[in-house]
Amino acid sequence: MIDYIGELRNMLAFRGLAPNTISTYTTYIRRYLEFIEMVLCKDPENVTWEERRNFIMYIEEACELSPRTINLVIAVIQSFTIFVLHQQWDPTQLPKRKFDEYIPYVMSQEDTWKFISTIKDIKIKAMVSLLYSSGLRSCELSQLRYEDISRANMRVHIAKSKNRSEGYTQLSKQALEYLTEYWCKSGKPRGWLFPGIRDQEKPIGAYMILKGIREHEKHLGLEHRITCHTFRHCIGSHLYQNKTDLPTIQKFLRHKSILSTLIYITLADTALNEVVNPFDLMGSKV
Repeated sequence: MIDYIGELRNMLAFRGLAPNTISTYTTYIRRYLEFIEMVLCKDPENVTWEERRNFIMYIEEACELSPRTINLVIAVIQSFTIFVLHQQWDPTQLPKRKFDEYIPYVMSQEDTWKFISTIKDIKIKAMVSLLYSSGLRSCELSQLRYEDISRANMRVHIAKSKNRSEGYTQLSKQALEYLTEYWCKSGKPRGWLFPGIRDQEKPIGAYMILKGIREHEKHLGLEHRITCHTFRHCIGSHLYQNKTDLPTIQKFLRHKSILSTLIYITLADTALNEVVNPFDLMGSKV
């Protein structure tokens, strides 16, 4: 029997995709192959475009997937079709979904401090502090090693991640205090900075970080609006509110394009408050 999943993983690795991306692709292609085998009862090479569309409708309903995630699933099937089955891909047969843009949720600086400072679990507090103060993505946080923290230079080393580039970001003094407390209470780990709970030889999973955030969110009686990425949006917005220029924010968050940084003009809730409305000036002259 052909190892379709193994072949796809090999091709994705050959293309240089990140491990987290490969893992995500594997999850959805496994569901696709199960659908083909158990529902269609045929080989993947013989699946029609209509049957591919039927799978998309099935997984959309079964898993309640958003249009963005549906587009990801389509991209997974496209990669499988091209790189494993070596068949032509027709985007007009399985077009990407249109979706509405949304504004990410951002907490105020006061609420961010309240959320982080009241976390009881020092490991979760240290991780969330780094998510916010260093603008880390959850995948970057989970992959941190002991040697990535430089107390001498007050910076955090970031291995290649989402934007495929290696770099550094700032280490705040407050985050370092929480991090030091966690490190001392956790046996002073020298490998993974945040090892897994069940397997110390592996880094903590991003889902465990989110679980800690969700539990504290519930403890504070808040709505389920906060994710790991929320803190990255918060620090970007707060930097802009504190008069940091966009190129500096771009460098801080390690955006490849300044276009990615422009969202913080929208997210910073003080920006419009500082604008004097011409209508108010008209009234003052009467």
